[in-house]
Amino acid sequence: MTTETLIVALPGNETLADRLAQSLDAELARLEFRRFPDGESYLRLHADPAGREVVCVCTLDRPDDKIPALLFAADLARDLGARRVGLVSPYLAYMRQDQRFAPGEALTSRTFARWLSAHFDDLVTVDPHLHRYASLDEVYSLVSTVVAAAPAVAEWIAREVEDPVLIGPDGESEQWVSEVAGLENLPWRVFTKKRYGDRDVRMQLPDLDGLENHTPVLVDDIISSGTTMARAARHLIDSGFRPPLAVGVHGLFGENAREVMHEGGIERIVCTNTVNAPEAEIDLSQLLASALGD
Repeated sequence: MTTETLIVALPGNETLADRLAQSLDAELARLEFRRFPDGESYLRLHADPAGREVVCVCTLDRPDDKIPALLFAADLARDLGARRVGLVSPYLAYMRQDQRFAPGEALTSRTFARWLSAHFDDLVTVDPHLHRYASLDEVYSLVSTVVAAAPAVAEWIAREVEDPVLIGPDGESEQWVSEVAGLENLPWRVFTKKRYGDRDVRMQLPDLDGLENHTPVLVDDIISSGTTMARAARHLIDSGFRPPLAVGVHGLFGENAREVMHEGGIERIVCTNTVNAPEAEIDLSQLLASALGD
């Protein structure tokens, strides 16, 4: 990737776009964006993309407010002669609805994949939350590159936390927690669920013998409601552990999530900068730049 590449920041993504442009020695193009009085979008690209590769930068948390401008920007670059149009979307939305759980439901993951695949030639994202899909290639027809956040997360924990023990708040987090822990040879455990009745399912504390003096770090890929992490934190504190940290890749933070987690006893919340949030202390721009430069 060279100065022939244009990096275009969609609104709210200027900091990450600037870091990518500097890392890649690429031009950062200014995208003028505003809304008409009736709410429609106005876009103007203050650079000439003719014959060049354009990379739009847009993380897709709270996606419904962002999608029209993103697709307009991609079409604008192509209309003005871009040779190729790519997308860097550190958080990729619409991965949840991958089957019809009830008759008549929309398979939004497939629809959204068709939209992006029709407008972009390639996609770089970070740890998409795959459920029943083995990979993005099952639903995306563009060229996709997945950047793993685990190395950056593991390095941050090893550097910033004294004697950490990594703890997954539920069984779904086990694969993620074990990978992060393995990169820095850190101890790890995972909460399990135990059923006491048809409607009585409780979290079960893992075996933490010998780890009482370690700092518990709750680790998961997505922080959304914060409820599961808060419950795990309360179990740990009630068992005599110091208040834990919570570390996530994608800090989505639903309504009251931060309050729920702090009330559960979590002292500090940290996530990567795949989503713009005050807690985004782990910078993935170099990993994303490396993926673009390959």
